[in-house]
Amino acid sequence: MLDIVIRNGRVFDGTGAGEIVADIAVKDGRIAEIGRIEGAGAVELDAAGLAVSPGFIDLHTHSDFTLAANGKAESQVHQGVTTEVVGQCGVSCAPARTKADIELMAPGFTEGAVDLDWLSFADYLDHLDGVELGVNVAAFVGHGTIHRAVLGDALRPASDEDVEEMKALLEESLEGGAYGFSTGLEYWPGNLADPDQLAEMAGLAAKYDVLYATHVRNRDRFYDLGFGEALATARAAGARLQISHIQPKYGAPDYAMQHALEMCASARARGTDVAFDVIPHDWSHTRVLAILPQWAQEGGVGAVRKRLTDPAIRARIKKNPRPMWRLVSAGIWDKIVLMQSDANQDLVGMTFDEIGRKRGADPYDVVLDLLLEEDADMNQLMWTSQSFSETDIEMALGHDDCAVISDTLALAPYGCLKHHIGSLSGYGWAARFLQHYVRDRGVLTLAEALRRLTSLPAARLGISDRGMLKVGARADITVFDAESIESHTDVDNPRRYATGVAHVMVNGGIAMRDGKRTDVNTGRVLRRHG
Repeated sequence: MLDIVIRNGRVFDGTGAGEIVADIAVKDGRIAEIGRIEGAGAVELDAAGLAVSPGFIDLHTHSDFTLAANGKAESQVHQGVTTEVVGQCGVSCAPARTKADIELMAPGFTEGAVDLDWLSFADYLDHLDGVELGVNVAAFVGHGTIHRAVLGDALRPASDEDVEEMKALLEESLEGGAYGFSTGLEYWPGNLADPDQLAEMAGLAAKYDVLYATHVRNRDRFYDLGFGEALATARAAGARLQISHIQPKYGAPDYAMQHALEMCASARARGTDVAFDVIPHDWSHTRVLAILPQWAQEGGVGAVRKRLTDPAIRARIKKNPRPMWRLVSAGIWDKIVLMQSDANQDLVGMTFDEIGRKRGADPYDVVLDLLLEEDADMNQLMWTSQSFSETDIEMALGHDDCAVISDTLALAPYGCLKHHIGSLSGYGWAARFLQHYVRDRGVLTLAEALRRLTSLPAARLGISDRGMLKVGARADITVFDAESIESHTDVDNPRRYATGVAHVMVNGGIAMRDGKRTDVNTGRVLRRHG
């Protein structure tokens, strides 16, 4: 007998081809048959009128630690995601010298939530193997994490000898199962790296035929230098390049997105394998700590606290002419919102203009005060800003090589993750893409939109048995109502599940049935070599 039969669905195979009305049979975790199926399944799922798609693949997340803390990935499964790719923007949970390094580098770190029983990248993947996972997980290794493992908090570029150590750790991580290599060049310590060093490390990504994914050095005033460096690094290294969240930020000229796309097309025409992705909303999020100038971040959290309490140093910090967000230097505080704070949860959702007026203080001083007030870890203080352009997002989506990503964390509104926020659309990014850009605005057809969430990211990763509905493929399947799928997240309520997803299968296990999450968690750790 067949394990599961999905009946009468509007089947989209993930390639961008039009829909067919068909049944899908699942046996032993794989798709056994597609068509008109006579035999019965042990489980029968009605999909009449519903879209049946490969499970969504989120090519860019920061769930490295949150999946270790709660592998159920509730926020993702509720919107049809079946595979996450963690370790982006140069930040990963491994390799590390000490457990203290893991605490500093792990996105979403929560004290006491996880037994930190790894240092190497392979051991980190082994740890995830022991967690009940609601989604499959492929992990990139981050340049910033490798840099810390070699140089610690030193505020200096890596020497040639340091780079050799970093390359050895990168190769060890790739041998240990890493699916790619990422950099975060707008953040410390990525902003210390020079192109020669990056090309040497990206050359190892080329050797192992994995993606080099980069959060570029600049996406505002000098956007062309940022994207140009990424393209030049990939060209010099012979690496396959994924430009993460390509949309320019506030401060870039109006033509920046068009120019960036032209730069990619030109590089591609000359032999560079380059693609890119976008976040499907106009909010940009990051750690508040990232606003500090590079010199002010040296020495770790303790040293930062000491600087922030010194009036003269604080004044120097506020004079930083090149903050990560140009909205800050422009004083546009009504477009910047506090997104996560342990010490000041009552302020979450307010703009810094509002918080400044409430406290009777300059908004910039409020930012620095809030960092000091985070008793547990100022690394987890998060904010978001309306830095992106809807026009730019739609322009990028008009290109075949543009995937759609969350840039967020897999979360749950309960347990140790209940106060965490990865982004304003963390609980609804995929739903918003299908609702806003596809159904409401018609930027893409549904068939093409599903390709951007399925076979396109699978192909970039080099995964052949996921991302398409075909006989023999892993049974990662999402069934949803294309007319009613909806995100319910906003600034005031960022932790509400999306609706409109009926059934979700991960490796043939039914993670969602009839719109409700089950207790089934059949996700797997995906290793590059098997």
